[in-house]
Order: sequence, then C-alpha cells, then structure tokens
Amino acid sequence: MLQKDRIRALCFDVDGTLNDTDDLAVERLARWLTFLHPLTDPHRLARRLVMAAETPGNWLIGIPDRFGLDDELYGLIERLQRRSRPMRHFRLIAGVETMLAALGERYPLSVVSARDETSTRALLEATGILDRFVCVAGATTVEHTKPYPDPILWAAARMGVRPEECLMIGDTTVDIHAGRAAGAQTVGVLCGFGEEGELRRSGADLILPSTADLASILLS
Repeated sequence: MLQKDRIRALCFDVDGTLNDTDDLAVERLARWLTFLHPLTDPHRLARRLVMAAETPGNWLIGIPDRFGLDDELYGLIERLQRRSRPMRHFRLIAGVETMLAALGERYPLSVVSARDETSTRALLEATGILDRFVCVAGATTVEHTKPYPDPILWAAARMGVRPEECLMIGDTTVDIHAGRAAGAQTVGVLCGFGEEGELRRSGADLILPSTADLASILLS
C-alpha cells in the first residue's frame, strides 16, 4: 500500500516508463517479421519476442558492475553512439508530459536510468522534458547502476530529500529492486514490458496501467 504522506520526491525510469522505446522496438521488429514471412499477426509475435528479451536483458545490466567494468563498457557504448546515426524517433507515453507538468508543481523530479547519461539526456531533450528534472542519473553516474540503490541515493541527495522519501517509478523488476534497496517506495507501471505478476512479486507498492495515471493518484 502506497503511503502518500511519505513522498517528497519522484524518481523515474525512462524506457517503457516515460518514453515508448519498447513499443517502437516492437514496431520495427514487426515490420522485419512481415518482410521475412507473411505471418498472421507479426505485431503480436514481435511483442512476445521483445518481452522475452527484457528479463535476461535486465539481469545482464548488473554484470558489468559486479566485475568493475561498467565505466569501460558504457564508455565504449558512448563512443559507438557518437559514430553512428542518432536515433530520430522518440515518443513519449501518452499523457506523460501533462503528468510531469502537474507533479512538478508539487515534487522535485529526477531520472534514474540504466542508459548512459549522454543518450538519456539526448532522449529527454528530444522529447522536450529535460528541464522538468532536477537531476539525471545514468549508468555510470555512480559506482553501481540499477538494481543497486546507488543512483536513487544520489538523486535523493540532489533533490534534498531522504531516500525513504522518494518514490521510484518504473516498468521492470530492476526498478522495483533498486527502489526497495534504497528504502524508497515503488510504483510499477504496465506501459512498458514488466508484467503485473512479476512487479508485484518484486514488492511494488502500487501497480498502475500507465505512468500518466500517477498524477491522479498523488494529487487526489
């Protein structure tokens, strides 16, 4: 059960929470599957394939941290990104911009992402919401990224609150584990690829259909 009176600041994941990155991936894969074979429902198969990749992908996020290779790995990713064509298509989840504007009037907001900080800031700037956030924690901002609590502890300090006064909002179990490890409350959202059952088992204090629904909960 969410304790609203404890909440003094909000921490948001990006992919599948603020940005429709996962749905864009499904659309691209569905187009490829359609070209490969005249399937009856390529979009449904594409979603299942991306969802299947999400769980091991989240588990792999923590491996570089365990071996002390995160700085080197994300440094390589940033160099490759600078050499490649930038992503051109970003799409906020419906209602997120309005939600951020409303909640930003009451709470300091931050981003806690497992992306590198450069691409996270680029995505937020491209969607016009970067200025909404007090701070942005990327994969190498602190020693360990999610599911460790480090980025939430870092964000809490910059927002001037205690970690237990934060609310971590995300679409995967990685977000929930990080929030709980930091002593924060957590909200799981179903607009990404986390499933309700796994988010509940991870200990989410509240499950919402979409991140956009958060404003009606916290401002009621």
